[in-house]
Formats: sequence, C-alpha cells, structure tokens
Amino acid sequence: MKLIRRRTFNRMKLRLGRLYGHDRTEQLADRLYMLIGRYGVVPESGAYTGEEEGEHQRWDEKDAVLITYGDMVSRPDCPPLKALKEFCDRRLRGAISVVHLLPFFPSSSDAGFSIIDYRAVDPALGSWDEIESLGRGYGLMVDLVLNHCSRKSPWFRDYVNGIAPHDSYFQEGDPEEDHREVFRPRPWKLFSDVETARGLRHVWNTFSEDQVDLNWKSPDVLFDFLDLLLTYVSRGARLIRLDAVAFLWKEPGTNCIHLPQTHEVVKLMRDVLLTVAPQTILLTETNVPHEENISYFGEGDEAHMIYQFALPPLLLHGLLRNDSTHLQKWARSLDDPPREATYLNFTASHDGIGVRALEDLVPAQEVSWLVEQVKARDGLVSVRSLPDGSEKPYELNITYRDALRDPENDDHSLRRFMCSQCLMMSLRGIPAVYFQSVVGASNWTDGPEREEGEDRDINRQRWQWQDLEEKLDDPEGSEAWILNIYTSMLRARAECPAFHPDATQQVLETGSELFGLVRRSLCGAYTVACFFNFTAGEIVIDPTLLADVLGTSDRCWDMLCALTPIEVDACRLGPYECAWIASR
Repeated sequence: MKLIRRRTFNRMKLRLGRLYGHDRTEQLADRLYMLIGRYGVVPESGAYTGEEEGEHQRWDEKDAVLITYGDMVSRPDCPPLKALKEFCDRRLRGAISVVHLLPFFPSSSDAGFSIIDYRAVDPALGSWDEIESLGRGYGLMVDLVLNHCSRKSPWFRDYVNGIAPHDSYFQEGDPEEDHREVFRPRPWKLFSDVETARGLRHVWNTFSEDQVDLNWKSPDVLFDFLDLLLTYVSRGARLIRLDAVAFLWKEPGTNCIHLPQTHEVVKLMRDVLLTVAPQTILLTETNVPHEENISYFGEGDEAHMIYQFALPPLLLHGLLRNDSTHLQKWARSLDDPPREATYLNFTASHDGIGVRALEDLVPAQEVSWLVEQVKARDGLVSVRSLPDGSEKPYELNITYRDALRDPENDDHSLRRFMCSQCLMMSLRGIPAVYFQSVVGASNWTDGPEREEGEDRDINRQRWQWQDLEEKLDDPEGSEAWILNIYTSMLRARAECPAFHPDATQQVLETGSELFGLVRRSLCGAYTVACFFNFTAGEIVIDPTLLADVLGTSDRCWDMLCALTPIEVDACRLGPYECAWIASR
C-alpha cells in the first residue's frame, strides 16, 4: 500500500521534471507535497485510501449530463442558480444525474469563458451556497479554463504593473516572427500590444484580444491551477472539464497544439486527483479531428473522458442526407477506450457544431454541402484562419433542432430531431444533453444581433421561468412533446444495465438507410438492439438479424414504448423512428 502511494508521488515528480527541468524537480515536488497536504492528504503516510484506479466506480447507466449556463432560466424571486436547480428538480429529476454548469465566475466576454476571478461566483448568478446546493442534488461538472483569462483580471493587472509572480503569467511573443504554422481557431490577430512597467509587450491571444493566453512555462501558473482544481473538487465538483486544453503550451516553430507538455500537464492533473479525490473525473475539451481527440486518453493515464466531437456533424450529415454510411463507418472504427475511461456523447452544446472533426471522415464536398444546409436553415458559420491567410468553416452555429428541420414537413422535423437524440443516448459512453435541446428551442435569431452578441448566441437563449413553464405545459406545443419524449428516453436508459458506459457495443450491418447497434451489459444478462430509420419511408427490420442479435425468434419488447411486446418478425420503423428492442 505504501509502495503504491510513493509510486504515484514519484510519477508526479517525474512529470514536473519533464515540464520544468530536472534540476527543479525537488523544489517543485516539495511545493506539490505542501499543496496536496492542504487538502488533507499526505502522500507517504496519510488519509489516501484508494490505491488503484480500478477500485473506483466513476459512472454507470444512470449517468446523463445536462449542459447549461447558470442563468439559463431566471425567476424574479430567487438567484438564477437556485431557479436552475428548481427547474432540474421539477422537470429533469431521474433523467439527468450531472449538471455541467458552464463558467459561473465573474467574466468580461465569451459568455463566461473570459474569466476575471476563478475563485468567485458571479453575484448576478448567486453564490457558492447555490453552487454547493446544486452539487448536493446532482453531480457537478465545473470548467477549468486553462488557456487564457480576462484582460480585466487581477492577474493581468499585476502583469502590466510588473508585480511578481504574475509578471510572468502571460504568454509573450514577437509578431515579427513567422507564426503561420500556429493553429488558429479564430480569424483574429494572434498578438495584441500592451504597455507594461517593463515597456511594450506583445501578448498571445488564441481566441480574442480580451482573452490573454497564460504562460504555462511558469510553474506558478501550474500551481495556481492545481489549487483551483482541488478548490473546485472541495466545493463539490464531480467532473472537471479542461477547456481549450489543446492550446495550453506554446513552443516556437510548432503549431502550438497538442504539444507533449500539454499532455504531461493533463497526466499530472490526473495523478493529483488520484491522490486527493480518486473518484473525480477529468474531461478534456478538444474540438479537433478524431485521432487527435482520442490522443487525450494517453495510455490510460490521461483524461478519464473525452468528447465525441465527430458525432454531432456526422449524425447531422447522415440524417439530412438520409444515409448513415459515414456514421456507421466511424462508429465501427472506434476502439474500446482504455480501462477507466469512456466517451462523452453529445449533439449540441453552448458552442456550435464543430466541422473540423469531419476531416478524413467525409469528403470535403460533403462538408461544404452541410454548411449550405445549415445556412438554408438560418444558421451561421464561424471560420478559422489557415496558414496561407485564407479562412475555412470551423463551427456551425444553429440549434440542433433547427439544423434538422424539414421545411416541408413539421412532423418529420420533430421525429428526425428526436431520432438524433435517441441515437446519441444509445452509444457507448455517457450522454450529455444541452438545455436548449431538452426544451426544444429554435434559433434565437435576436441573440447574435445584440450589441454584445456573437454567432454562437443563436443557440444560447435565456428563459424567463414563467415563459418557459407555459411552453412546457402546453399540451399542443412541440416543446412539451420534445421534453416528454426526451426525459422518457433518459429515464428508460437509466434503468437498463446494457447502457452502462462500459457495456459492449456492436454496430450492425444494416445498409445505409438504417443505423443499428447492439449494447450488451457487462454481466451479459441484458441485450438491447437499437435501430434508427434515417429516411422518410418505412423500414422493416430484418427478422433474422434481430433474432440472431437477441437470441430469440419469439416475442421481444420495445423499451421506448413502455416495454410494448412486439413480434420479432413484425418490427417496423416509420419515418425517422427509432426503437430499443430487448429480449427481456
């Protein structure tokens, strides 16, 4: 037992040496020792009880994540965070287990991601009391925004005034050097000029001029963020989302994305969590092509969970094309995650639908077609800069419901949308559902047009409690229908061990019009065959295939229809219909 504790701490020391030089290892290890000790753990002799990660059950089939801002729903008689919890209690209890509360800190731009103070709650939302109350009712996911902070932050103010240690906290560069190979997720200038106590400096801006990149070559930055990591855990966070982590470390002459030092930082954070809070889940946010994305699993020693960034655009493309070929090919290619790791499956979030993940998965002309389909549905398109100075689509800004809209058939629009959500919930991993999708929101066209608006705001509508309740209580409204179906599917999923994130997955050979997969529980006692019609016509499920999958040629049950009994040789799906068929 003592040996394994020492091994973990020694591994952390090696990581510190790789990041900052082996001549500084002992000094930094002592500092890490003291930091960990502040949270009640002494690596060599103390309170740490879990020695192997496999001892900790981090997730099961009951887990589903709600992605939301703290002020997504407001009521005049209480702070928005309290109103959000009451909404979840009233509408989503038993359907979701985790709330991903997007940055709730004081911020100056980018819908909360330009943080001024990492240790404070924006008073317009509430206080730490409301955060901790939400965390007691649900698992809490908190963002650790690593790459940058606000130009209005105390850290940046001290940097400008030359006050240590913050005088070394920000990434500087020379605009005259060749930075064409640096990966640019935005079309803005890479540097901005700052007059400091030491003269003119040029600071790095990966995302915007208001978001100044941090200098991770300073160990002080690392230790501040390790302390923030543990602070959020002590406040009740069950999951930590590493925002924009791929851009964290910069080196001249590289593209400054996915550098080895970045992976080393993620591994170090996992080791720290293993030592202090071993049930905490580390999630990386890397909106990049699939092979780059899954690199953050490492060798099973890095992120516990990664987003399936290829899923939203592939699923959207397939349903609009009435052809699941590309989605099937990708799903079959997925390797099993490492032990103690899984995927986070989603279709929509506070960001847009990233199209970079489609590289090498669909032809370029199909990506262009998809972009035009989104524009035709009143969506917007964000671009990124290429080394030659040109621009390329990076993200589709639209609600997922409107992205799947059929201009000629409202019923098909709704069924196509719910088919997409059901398929996402069926895949191996944990489903994450966006607030706007759950309530069936359409494009908020006023959002981007506001003075402070941006393209992504089209999918970030805020709701007044009374207005939203009226929509969701209207039996004739589509929003009520969507919420009812949505929560029914999530609750049915939560009761079936075949949907455990670690349960096996087999993608079936079904032809392009039908997408089929099989989930089998870890114990082998539960099997669910999931089928999704990608067309506006009726499809008959091959009874031989179904009997072979379920191990019976007799009666089976559809979990999505309250376990309605059906005959194996009479399974049909209407337009964009889906089914979870079980043999018991």
